[in-house]
Amino acid sequence: MASLPLFFYDGLLQQGSEVLLDEPTSKHVIQVLRMQPGEELALADGKGHQAITHITSDNRKKCSVQVRHIVLHPRPAVSLHLAVGFTKNASRNEWLLEKATELGVSSIIPLSTARTEKERGKYERWHNILVSAMLQSQQYYLPVLAPATGLKELLDAHAATHQKLIGHCEAGISRKALHEAMQPGKDTLVLIGPEGDFAPEEIKLCMDNGCTGIAMASQRLRTETAAMNVCAYFNTINYEIA
Repeated sequence: MASLPLFFYDGLLQQGSEVLLDEPTSKHVIQVLRMQPGEELALADGKGHQAITHITSDNRKKCSVQVRHIVLHPRPAVSLHLAVGFTKNASRNEWLLEKATELGVSSIIPLSTARTEKERGKYERWHNILVSAMLQSQQYYLPVLAPATGLKELLDAHAATHQKLIGHCEAGISRKALHEAMQPGKDTLVLIGPEGDFAPEEIKLCMDNGCTGIAMASQRLRTETAAMNVCAYFNTINYEIA
């Protein structure tokens, strides 16, 4: 199954049903891959379902496929929720979205903080980046991309999350090394500040609400570098060979 070409389908997948692919997907299947009626491809809906299908019509704008059977992939045993203060550099933000998805985060929450750049969310473009990264990395769950969220709202929403960590560089406020603070097997919320870091009162708010301060390196890391450090470490300590 893994060797079949994999495409995103934002709709209901049912065994035996006929599915009409959108124009960009149809063009890729018929014009780029030159696939023919009867050949198989896979669809993922971002909710864990993988549909094995075969082409019934090779229309390059409206290719149709029939669903032969559906596999429901289990969710990862633990979830990582990445809350991050996006920078004013759009390409760096998009790189972060792509790589965080490849590393299997469950949700990405753009943070609204005192020092966050007030950039308009390009959610349709960002959604497409997440979809592309999910497919490229052969995953079946699309991360939830939240709207810009304030710290108090975020902390209230994750009051029950088992493990909450905040990366900061503020002298005089306690921090632990990442490998000491992050434990495997726990749903985790990690907050990464914007350029210029969190304000001291924001760090205090988070720590008063159960967050542990973390340090990730002796160097000062950019926002997206710190985020990837966290994602990669979480992935590593929770990885199990199937």
